[in-house]
Amino acid sequence: MVDGLWDRRALLVSGKGGVGKTSVAAALARAAVNAGRRVLLAEVEVGSETNEGPSPLAELVGARVNGASVTPVSPNLSFVRLSAIEGQRLFLQEILPLRVMADAAMRTRALRRFLEAAPALREMGVLFQMLHLIRLTRAEGDPRHPLCILDLPATGHALALAALPDTLLTVMPGGPIGRAVREGMALLRDPALTGAVLVTLPEPLPVSETLELATAIQRHGIPIAAGVLNRMPDNPFSPDGRAAVEQLLGAHGPHRGQRALGRLDRARAAQARLEANFPAPLLTLPEFPASGPRLVELLATHLSPPPTASASPERRGAGAQP
Repeated sequence: MVDGLWDRRALLVSGKGGVGKTSVAAALARAAVNAGRRVLLAEVEVGSETNEGPSPLAELVGARVNGASVTPVSPNLSFVRLSAIEGQRLFLQEILPLRVMADAAMRTRALRRFLEAAPALREMGVLFQMLHLIRLTRAEGDPRHPLCILDLPATGHALALAALPDTLLTVMPGGPIGRAVREGMALLRDPALTGAVLVTLPEPLPVSETLELATAIQRHGIPIAAGVLNRMPDNPFSPDGRAAVEQLLGAHGPHRGQRALGRLDRARAAQARLEANFPAPLLTLPEFPASGPRLVELLATHLSPPPTASASPERRGAGAQP
């Protein structure tokens, strides 16, 4: 199932704060590289026009933040920050006859205020920068970035991006903006090209929020590629072992271990609910006693299937650097 994720052009990773979404996005990128794919790992910059602030995602993979430029991280892995301002600048470069005209327009205070005041135009800038990067090709004609994994900053951004085509086409159905939005719609709503990956925890509230987010995203036509149940606690008990523990606790009264058993029971109930109601395959990641880049490494190893003798030479070599 994991291999099927790498066949898309874009994966949109979303989830509530605190569920480990950014670590999962970084691990997915590393796992895709392990599978032989060339990956562009991207995040959406919020609240800054310089794209030079701290980036937890960049730190997790050892990337250097270089404004809006794509920077190499390691063989087959690159990193970029997407921003509304950069996407809007690229859009103006495409529709204006000279690049200098686009740069001059973006320096105009009135235009900048207009672009910043319209939420839909901010989201359009992010979408257009992503489209621009996906369009790029190498000298051989194949995509420069076959797979883009985008770490969305919050569930609200996922919904805003999902609703963007309908919002903009209502007010600007034609012209260059309409054409760009339709191109973005063709990318976002094609399950062969794009998929949302929703990250959650094995707890009642995060699972409820994830199921609500899945329904909302599907309502806007964004296909869901997978769910990720992160930090699933290990269950060390066989049925007989669990029965023996419960018998022991019943005979000797409360014990500190009951809290751990209660957490395990809640996690298993949340997992069962998610498996019964989530509209896509579900990946379950264990709880690792690690953080930072080491955690990303462990998660990526868990996501990476062992190599098989049936893998073709073309597939094994698909990730060669330009």
